[in-house]
Amino acid sequence: MHLSNDFITARAHTNIALIKYWGKKNDDLIIPNNNSLSLTLNEFYTETSVKFDNSLSKDLVLLDDHDISDSNQIINFLDIIRTKANINASAYVKSYNHVPTSAGLASSASGFAALAAAGSKAAGLQLSLTEMSKLARRGSGSATRSIFGGFSEWIKGNTDNDSYGKSIQDPVAMDINMIAIILDKKPKKISSRIGMKRSVETSPYYNAWTKQTEIDLIKAKEAIKSNNFKALGQVAESNSMRMHALTMSADPSFMYFNQDSIEVINTVKNLRENGIDCYFTMDAGPNVKIICQSADIKIIKNKLANKFDENQMVVSKPGRGIEFI
Repeated sequence: MHLSNDFITARAHTNIALIKYWGKKNDDLIIPNNNSLSLTLNEFYTETSVKFDNSLSKDLVLLDDHDISDSNQIINFLDIIRTKANINASAYVKSYNHVPTSAGLASSASGFAALAAAGSKAAGLQLSLTEMSKLARRGSGSATRSIFGGFSEWIKGNTDNDSYGKSIQDPVAMDINMIAIILDKKPKKISSRIGMKRSVETSPYYNAWTKQTEIDLIKAKEAIKSNNFKALGQVAESNSMRMHALTMSADPSFMYFNQDSIEVINTVKNLRENGIDCYFTMDAGPNVKIICQSADIKIIKNKLANKFDENQMVVSKPGRGIEFI
């Protein structure tokens, strides 16, 4: 296998799930219990450079110029690449997150998608987007969708070979934006992995969630196909709240909401009651994403400006898939 002499750099954007993935049937391979659907965003992304170098005695991994070479998750992921490429060389990885880490803004999705793309190419592999998606999944489940731009779906599958992301629509035809309300940049107290496991094992509503999510997915795909913003917003909001109901019904219960999250949710509902067509979604963290159309961005931001600073509100349009730069 031919190793690159130079760093290979890839950029991957975060994605926000409109139909959520919450819970695994296989923790090691990261095989989910349900399909999911997301929108890739242009404002949040990770750029990662990788070089495999036989002169290195061990892997060197820098994230935002901080040494995280002791991260088992990343070293294990690099081992997967080495096995696929049949090489033994250590890696030099430099990664920059243009998104708060571990705050429910999908930094792990963009991070492992970028690492999968740059790492595989640096190791001499020539992977298709589907193969790259399967590889990215081994680092973070949602990374399987960040290989693709626009709307994408993660097919749950049952094995390492049939669980992968695919493009649903790119470029996006719909007028759709997300306003990310960044309420807390600190890493969450309960990680997604721990939260999922607890929800699967202890929430009495988990089986109902997976059945309902199958229905929600069909509705979302129909809304995208027919360019129906309202229908997509409605199903995304209800699916998000159902996911959070699992965390609150787990034992012991936990929640990712904080007081400001509730305030944003109530503001969205108030705006809707007054004729502004907008919806919210939340992942594993307190930050709220508002789904809206271009003409309503200014109105929504003005309404939120009473409570939140301008720099807490980041407007994002649909983003592109994996890029080598």
